[in-house]
Amino acid sequence: MNHIKSTIQVKENVRRRNFAIKLLALIVLEIFYEGDTFLTPILEKYEILNHVIRSLIFLVSANLIISLGRIITLRIYLQQREEAKVQPNFVIGIDRISFLLNSIAVLISLMLAFGIRPLEFLTSITIVAAAIALLTKDYITSIVNGLIMMFSDQLEIGDKIQVGRHTGFIRDITLINLVLKNDSGEIILIPNTMALTMDVVNFSKNNTHQVIFDSEISAKSEILLYQLEENLTELLKRYPEIVFAEGAQLNVIERKAETVLIRFQFPIKTGEKPTEILVKKVINQALIDWIHEQRKA
Repeated sequence: MNHIKSTIQVKENVRRRNFAIKLLALIVLEIFYEGDTFLTPILEKYEILNHVIRSLIFLVSANLIISLGRIITLRIYLQQREEAKVQPNFVIGIDRISFLLNSIAVLISLMLAFGIRPLEFLTSITIVAAAIALLTKDYITSIVNGLIMMFSDQLEIGDKIQVGRHTGFIRDITLINLVLKNDSGEIILIPNTMALTMDVVNFSKNNTHQVIFDSEISAKSEILLYQLEENLTELLKRYPEIVFAEGAQLNVIERKAETVLIRFQFPIKTGEKPTEILVKKVINQALIDWIHEQRKA
């Protein structure tokens, strides 16, 4: 069973509850700002307080619009995708865009809090803004390239890739770097611009499709992932006619307080359906036996 989709849905339910709370807060702020309440004389007397409430209204409104767009986008994405095709990259990309838009909303709200009109301010510093754009063009390019990778199906978190002389598993895609972890446990940061301009070998997509097994195990027992990966890979080597055993990989998808979500995936050839089903049963049984042993330990 693929736990990625269900995990995303649980988190989205929490975001929906937070959305309702923020909407209620916005209504309260609007009543105090626009209505005739006990705060009206105070707001008229202290202009700075008037600006602060106005900026808070803008900030909460902008955050609600961004959150609503995020919720709708992910809902459509999850409805259109099968469980096996849900990619963490897409969720990360949406989160990164939400973060950028919320950062812009915070800056604008700070201007409003100090009584600065954003449009007039931007117009007055046009030359400075142009200079800043020139100085930060490399960062802007990295951000754009990072978003391209997040929404692309060519690279996915958990894939084993080679960029130049570096080989490792993709652990994260940020707005600046592609984060890899090699076999010795070292973290490698590859600039997004380099990742898109250099030759990249994706060992996880050297086939017609991937077979994926997701398992949730207890975090309280000793977890020997390297040993498990070796055992499962040895089982795959019995079927060289349909399985690319060299492309097999075991990754930790998510860490929780009580459990760890692991994913074992390997490339498989198509065309021999009975043997393919047999391989899936063998790997599935091996995972069940290993989890059972972990619980007993």
